[in-house]
Amino acid sequence: PHSTFVDDGYIFVCQDVRGRFMSEGEFVNMRPHRRVNPKTGIDESTDTWDTVDWLVRSVPHNNGRVGLWGNSYPGFYTSAGIIDSHPALAAAMPSAPIADWFWDDMHHHGAFSLILSFNFFSSFGMARPEPTTEWPERFDHGTPDGYRFFLELGPLATIQDEILNDEIAFWNAMSAHPNYDDFWQRRNILPHLAGITCPVLVVGGLFDAEDLYGPFQTYASIESLNPDVENALVMGPWRHGGWLRQDGRTLGEADFGMASAEWFRQSIMLPFFRAHLKEEGTVDHAEATVFETGANRWRRFDQWPPADLDSRALYLTADERAVFDPPKGEPATGAAEFVSDPEHPVPYTQTITARWHAEYMVEDQRFAAARPDVLTFRSEPLAEDLTVVGQIEVHLHVSTTAQDADWVVKLIDEFPGRLPGYEPPKSWRDTGEPDFGGTMRMVRSEVFRGRFRNSYEHPEPFVPDTVTEVSFPLQGVLHTFKKGHRITIQVQSSLFPFIDRNPQGWVDNIHLADEDDFVRATHRVHFGEGQRTALRVGILR
Repeated sequence: PHSTFVDDGYIFVCQDVRGRFMSEGEFVNMRPHRRVNPKTGIDESTDTWDTVDWLVRSVPHNNGRVGLWGNSYPGFYTSAGIIDSHPALAAAMPSAPIADWFWDDMHHHGAFSLILSFNFFSSFGMARPEPTTEWPERFDHGTPDGYRFFLELGPLATIQDEILNDEIAFWNAMSAHPNYDDFWQRRNILPHLAGITCPVLVVGGLFDAEDLYGPFQTYASIESLNPDVENALVMGPWRHGGWLRQDGRTLGEADFGMASAEWFRQSIMLPFFRAHLKEEGTVDHAEATVFETGANRWRRFDQWPPADLDSRALYLTADERAVFDPPKGEPATGAAEFVSDPEHPVPYTQTITARWHAEYMVEDQRFAAARPDVLTFRSEPLAEDLTVVGQIEVHLHVSTTAQDADWVVKLIDEFPGRLPGYEPPKSWRDTGEPDFGGTMRMVRSEVFRGRFRNSYEHPEPFVPDTVTEVSFPLQGVLHTFKKGHRITIQVQSSLFPFIDRNPQGWVDNIHLADEDDFVRATHRVHFGEGQRTALRVGILR
């Protein structure tokens, strides 16, 4: 995409932040935003102001109109840079912007993202004693088997003491702040996204397991705090950064039927900057342009989430069904149970890798359905297409024999056993086209650390064998379950090593747990009147 812009006649400037690579000064991870007088203090917003001001005065042949664009961590800097916008800022595109590391990247609802955090900070987190153009050397796991590597390391404290040798300052900070205290709250950029005067295009991937919270929440915050500003959202069928690096037709085994990323770059991204920076052409994108997976098409909405929705509850039942109508004749009480063993956690992917497997977001979940510590609830085959849109609210009624538990919920599109029009290979030697019959393709998943069910700031243990409600959202979707497919829900308590192991025995700080704190526990999901376990979803009319 950079060459496209160069060919179109733009001046490109690439700048890092204080203390990284060739930039002088002190680097602060997710530097907290302060509404300061630029003459007396700095933050990422004031640094951007100074840069933009210098550029328009100093770079030959510029027209005085500046665009700002960054992806992932630089997406956060783009968001910060448009706060109290410099008058020369004419357009900005925060892509996969980090918003709050208690929900983006390093945590999911407070559950620690082990493999992402370790692989990131074991290199990026090393001190930079002097300016450099070199990336830090990546950590060598010594094996391609990340599941086995992280399991054999044991508790998180082992990583800090024996692997990182207490040298990664931000890892130490994460370990010292397991709850949503002031340390994390000050790094939440969302409340500060005000004073924005330039048009904004927020971009994200529906299958971005790193920064999916950020795009949705950044768009919503800008919309709320800057009601008169042009602010639009684009969400495509992409992994992290996929809208820039690939053509966007496939992800793993999922085929979206078109080069979705190439279409976005040519039809939305380039015209957006061309119109606002060069005043050529017009902007024709909608308030929200979102790819409808399952049906494989782009949809345009005048708001996000769309207004034309039916809110319905999808109930889970004791006989492993998922139904939209409240079960009748079901016993007043009932439960499905499984044993959660920290020594044998459920893997987040069946791919053997010590790196981050981003394609797990669309992976076939039959491997998980085969495990005894995963509950699987299936609807009847659908009589007609059904489109689920927007954020999904999970309401679990659960109990445990221990004092802590993580809860993982997956929304899955289960394909028919025999796909319409599919001709099987003539023999087992003829591989033919892949047979996706019976595939359980994940649409959305999320993990919630149960200790935060009442407060992210003040965690509480579960009372053993006592039923309690655990509620949390799954990030937004736009997915059509086709006629003949099933809506399938999985519930489990581990997702390793994407998420660290919950000891299940109570400790104030899981980062400091030792081996004795890890215990087997029986977890139960409860059903029946007064204990309905359900997902509330929006159905597009």
